[in-house]
Amino acid sequence: MHHKRGGYSYLIRPILIVLDLIILITFSYYFITPLVTLQFGVFLSVIWLVSAYILNFYEVYRFTKVITIVSLLIRQAILMLILMYAYFGLLRISNISFKYNSKFIFLTVLTIGVIKVIIYYALRRYRAYLGGNNRRVIIIGNNKSSQQLSTFFNKRKDLGYRVLKVFSDSLPATINDSFEFLRKEEVDEIYCSIDEINDEVVNEYVKYADQNYCVLKFIPSSQRIFSKRLKTDYYEYLPVLSIPEVSLNNATNRAVKRGFDIIFSLLVIVFILSWLIPILYVLIKIESRGPLIYSHKRNGINYKEFVCYKFRSMKNNDHSESLHVRKEDERVTKIGKFLRRTSIDELPQFFNVLFGDMSVVGPRPHMISYTKEYAKRIDKYNFVFRHSVKPGITGMAQVKGYRGEIKNIEDIVNRIKYDIFYIENWSLLLDLKIVLDTMLNVIKGQEKAY
Repeated sequence: MHHKRGGYSYLIRPILIVLDLIILITFSYYFITPLVTLQFGVFLSVIWLVSAYILNFYEVYRFTKVITIVSLLIRQAILMLILMYAYFGLLRISNISFKYNSKFIFLTVLTIGVIKVIIYYALRRYRAYLGGNNRRVIIIGNNKSSQQLSTFFNKRKDLGYRVLKVFSDSLPATINDSFEFLRKEEVDEIYCSIDEINDEVVNEYVKYADQNYCVLKFIPSSQRIFSKRLKTDYYEYLPVLSIPEVSLNNATNRAVKRGFDIIFSLLVIVFILSWLIPILYVLIKIESRGPLIYSHKRNGINYKEFVCYKFRSMKNNDHSESLHVRKEDERVTKIGKFLRRTSIDELPQFFNVLFGDMSVVGPRPHMISYTKEYAKRIDKYNFVFRHSVKPGITGMAQVKGYRGEIKNIEDIVNRIKYDIFYIENWSLLLDLKIVLDTMLNVIKGQEKAY
């Protein structure tokens, strides 16, 4: 995950984590000396970090309320005590005092809490009176919710949000002007009124935010039911939505999935494509003129465009980018029918996987024209969420039968539904299951594989 803009504020969290671990180990030497060993010190550090991860202990932001911090401290203390006694029970350690252990945890968490609150208020004073630690923001939209947010930012100087400009088609500074402004000025956060912009503009802001390490958030209308797909934060009483960092994109899971992608794609390239490419080159060239590999642009993670590869299965024409292949489509060659029915035409995309544009498993990438078309029919919150991960050669929607031609709105709705389920429930075992199901479907054949 890229570190975001905003000066050196991204260093605050790592510094606090190190400081908390120092306090934890120091207090353990003082309060529970008989138990302290190198092994126990490592264990304490690990369970503190694990507890903090489970409870989002360090997910404290400038708009977080003090009562939330107190709640986090209490839950961290309780979970630490439970894990410590689980450790003592596992190793059958009996020379322990509940009084001293409880005192150790209580004073440790209290000290950490006091430091946390002091830093919290010190940063607020710093922002309010010295103007430091500010986030430079722009607001897109001029409806009631946008105006309330702008007023809130200007009123609460201690939170450190500096509104550079408001853009709306109802103002002299239009939404189109915002892109020129973004090119010239450094902006940390963009707040978009989702009801004042169309899907194409949303996509442009998503791409800008990803490429420039900028935070993108959405301002819902007061009438809208908030999407479960997006994270909701409250700036006092004002709700603001943002694309959550899905578990699939955290550092560990991303490394696991990337390792699987590299190994699997290399196996396919070396043991299948190495001999299949020469054979298909001859067969495809015999039937029709044109290249062996068909290249076309698709939308990837955060709508980033990339060149996707397939074995050419149709005659050369000008319609392959604008029309889905239909049943008994005259554009498809004889060898192309076999390639499409068996999904062999998709195999060159393992090069896309190796290059890092795609994953073996993920939501299928749409043609750019279809991305724009489908975005008009689907709740834009869900559609943005779908593009928060890398696209895949195969996916849950495909193994469930939602592939190929889109005949009605249910086809694309169900495709998105399965894609979102996959993103929210990802695991390496799920990837392996989808790969196995894909192989079985190739053997059995699918109704829409044409």
